Amino acid sequence: MINKSFIGRALPSFHASAEPGQLALFAKATGETRPVYTNEAAARDAGHPGLPVPPTFLFSLELTQPAAGWREEIGIVPSRILHGEQSFVYHRAAHAGERLLFEPRITEIYDKKDGALTFIVKETRVTNAKGEHVADLRAVIVHRNL
Repeated sequence: MINKSFIGRALPSFHASAEPGQLALFAKATGETRPVYTNEAAARDAGHPGLPVPPTFLFSLELTQPAAGWREEIGIVPSRILHGEQSFVYHRAAHAGERLLFEPRITEIYDKKDGALTFIVKETRVTNAKGEHVADLRAVIVHRNL
């Protein structure tokens, strides 16, 4: 069973940055063909200091970080989870090489289908090295209870 005492708990924060090669590969994988996302000169010509981070890439950066044990501690069984939802609110652009701080928190845990499913809502605040608010990420993990 999922431990609902995690509601409101801050999870371990971490730093991450996107390298230009990662961003170009992500753009290619998602079908993004605009040069501003794949060519540093084009990005600079468009007024960016480097390649801009594509809209959903911050979620990818978050997934690359170790879970730090919180998933096991909360009671998540990896074979029973589904990706329920994700959303983003952007406050400013992020660019290749920027050191970003991710600060995740569990904001809600609730059941549906008479307890057959538990929904875990995780919200993450992302800021840059200057402390400027870059984005808010929201992800919902659905845990199938047996």
